[in-house]
Amino acid sequence: MPEPRGGWRELPSGSFLMGCDNGPHPADGEGPVREVTLDDAFRLATTAVTNAEFAAFVEATGHRTDAERFGWSFVFAGFLPDDFPPTRAAAATPWWRQVHGADWRHPEGPDTDVEERAHHPVVHVSYADALTYCTWSGARLPTEAEWEYAARGGLSGQPYPWGAERDPGGHYRMNIWRGSFPGRNTAADGYAGTCPVDAFPSNGYGLFNMTGNVWEWCADRFGPGLGQRVLRGGSYLCHESYCLRYRTSSRMGITPDSSTGHTGFRVAG
Repeated sequence: MPEPRGGWRELPSGSFLMGCDNGPHPADGEGPVREVTLDDAFRLATTAVTNAEFAAFVEATGHRTDAERFGWSFVFAGFLPDDFPPTRAAAATPWWRQVHGADWRHPEGPDTDVEERAHHPVVHVSYADALTYCTWSGARLPTEAEWEYAARGGLSGQPYPWGAERDPGGHYRMNIWRGSFPGRNTAADGYAGTCPVDAFPSNGYGLFNMTGNVWEWCADRFGPGLGQRVLRGGSYLCHESYCLRYRTSSRMGITPDSSTGHTGFRVAG
C-alpha cells in the first residue's frame, strides 16, 4: 500500500456524539445528535490524496477519470476569463460552469495544469474514481461516521476540529471563502483556490484540513434509497452567506459520477 504524503494516523475504537441539532440547512440531515460507536480501530490518511499521488496511480494503471471520459467538468466561474464563452451552469448554483477539457490535470480548463500544485488535493474526481484509486492502493474510503469521528479530533460537540471559534484569536485555521460570495474573495487565509494538503495546523488526531479546502468523498449514501453519495468537510468555496458547511458535522450529497473543482478524497485503512 503506498504511503500517503503525510502518513497514517491510527484511531482507536470508541463512541462519540455525531451530528448537530441546529445545522443551518435542515435538508442536509445533520441531526439529531446521537451517540455512535465505532467498534473497530482504523487508520486514516493525515491528508487528502494529492495531485502527485493521483498521478502515480494514473501512471501505474492508465485510469481515465469520469471527467476525462465525459470531456468536461464543473469549474467555479470566478476562475474563468471574462470572455469565456457561455456554457451550461448548474441550476441551483450558477457560479458553477461546465468547462470542456477540465479534469484533474487541468483544474480550470485545458489551458491550466497542476505543475505547481503537486501537493494540493486532486480535484475533479468522482466517487468511482476515488474507489478505483482505493482498490489500486489497497485502501478504502472512510465511512461517514469514521470521517466525523476523525474530524472532531477528540473534541465533543464543537463545530470545528479545533474548537468553538472559526478563527481562534484571529488566526486562520482553514481554507474557505473570505469576503462576499460569489463576487469577492479576499483570500485573507492565503488561498483563493486549493491549498497544500498539509497547510494549516492539524487537529488533535494529527489530521490536516478536515474542514475547508476540498470536499471529501465518504463511502456512505446520503440517505436511504438515494443514489447520492456523501461528501464531508466543505471547501475553499464555502461561505457563511449561503453554505456554512465548513464544520465537523456538515454533509452534502451528490451523484457518484459528479466531479467539480472542489471535490477530492482521503483514504482509510
